[in-house]
Amino acid sequence: MEKPQQIFGIRAIIEAIQSGSEIDKVFIQKEAQGDLMRELMKLVKKNNINFSYVPVEKLNRLTHNNHQGAVAVISPVSFHDLETLVESVLSKDKTPLFLILDQVSDARNFGAIIRTAECTGVDGIIIQKNGSAPVNGDTVKTSAGAVFNVPICKVEHIKDAIFYLQSSGVQTVAATEKTDDTIYNVSLTEPTAIVMGSEDRGVNPSVLKIVDAKAKLPMFGTISSLNVSVACGAFLYEAVRQRS
Repeated sequence: MEKPQQIFGIRAIIEAIQSGSEIDKVFIQKEAQGDLMRELMKLVKKNNINFSYVPVEKLNRLTHNNHQGAVAVISPVSFHDLETLVESVLSKDKTPLFLILDQVSDARNFGAIIRTAECTGVDGIIIQKNGSAPVNGDTVKTSAGAVFNVPICKVEHIKDAIFYLQSSGVQTVAATEKTDDTIYNVSLTEPTAIVMGSEDRGVNPSVLKIVDAKAKLPMFGTISSLNVSVACGAFLYEAVRQRS
């Protein structure tokens, strides 16, 4: 039987967390009070579950049921351990290609990126627990089911993931306009992790300081930026071109 995509109600969410359900994100009504809500928040923080405070209108859109000020999104996939995945990929007879998403927050963009990643042979997608888009129905639909085929890792901090990949012999390349190098001047033929930034501010400046290389797409129009899923596709297919 297919798992429900949402759980509503404080007690139901508490029980789901305690039973080990794969909770992707919890939406909490702003200014919500009460002992039960405090118990929920304590559990959410203890288990490092992604959460955000939202107006009640947001919760009302998520469910027509009595949500009591809390709605949880159940992940339809199980997340992978980063170190285990990297070790497994590096042991294979192919050049690894990873994708790091620095707080891409729109579920449809996330789904579109996953779909392209699956088509281009990406070995794993790395996202941060806090600030990233949930893996929900929109993600699954937009990915055309690819979300079930590409391993996804959730990490506490993107920078720690980058340091680990670098120590494992994987170069990190950030997509940013803050460079003179285009993607066509950067070698992607070695083990590589491409870093894509959030929709509103791009790759975090602290992340840009530690990556091995930065690259941009040439722009010839009057609009100065691309949708992140489109830009990601261009980067991934340049990796495919270079490796073909």
